[in-house]
Amino acid sequence: MAEKILMNEYKALAKETWTNISLINENIFEWNAALVVLNPDSAYYGGYFQAKLTFPRNYPFEPPDFRFTRPLWHPNIYPDGRLCISILHQPGEDMMSGELAGERWSPVQRVESVLISVLSLLDDAEVSSPANVDAGVMLRKDPEAYKEKVKLDREASKQDIPAGFEMPTHESAFKKEEKVDTFSWSDSEAEDDFGGSDSDEDMFDNDGGEVTDGEEGEAEEDED
Repeated sequence: MAEKILMNEYKALAKETWTNISLINENIFEWNAALVVLNPDSAYYGGYFQAKLTFPRNYPFEPPDFRFTRPLWHPNIYPDGRLCISILHQPGEDMMSGELAGERWSPVQRVESVLISVLSLLDDAEVSSPANVDAGVMLRKDPEAYKEKVKLDREASKQDIPAGFEMPTHESAFKKEEKVDTFSWSDSEAEDDFGGSDSDEDMFDNDGGEVTDGEEGEAEEDED
């Protein structure tokens, strides 16, 4: 069941512009998954953040393992690239951390929800219980210096962009095709194919001439 679920998720995510995924050694349980930040207001905009996803054999009953292959300077990312994020924690409520079951992994979660949560975490760090204490302190006390560190990580991430991969931008990813007005007056003639209404037919006599009010009255008298 896990293989079938993962294959369906893989096919769906392969169509997205904000991630670039591939299987490792053709193994459906191991993915390369790059996050492409398309939010122009993000400090990470334009980055290509490569990560590795490893799935348990009983997926989706347990969460995947996620780690960045190029560690980022971030309060919620460990030096080895692993994340401290609720959605990747084992199912069920945790009294020690105070995390509710609804915040943690559950079988209804999917890879897409994990990746979106990670993207959100990048610009919305949780500094109350940081995985990287130094990064958390810098973010609180010297946000400008923190931004410079983020900039360095963003530029370094571009080294992982694979050859031939065209990096999407906010404009290219969300550009909507202009709607072309294809209306033609010939379309209005389609109604004729189905015949006119009864009221239209009543307006004309059998010879095709228009029926006047007087003629309508005479017709009624004849019927009487």
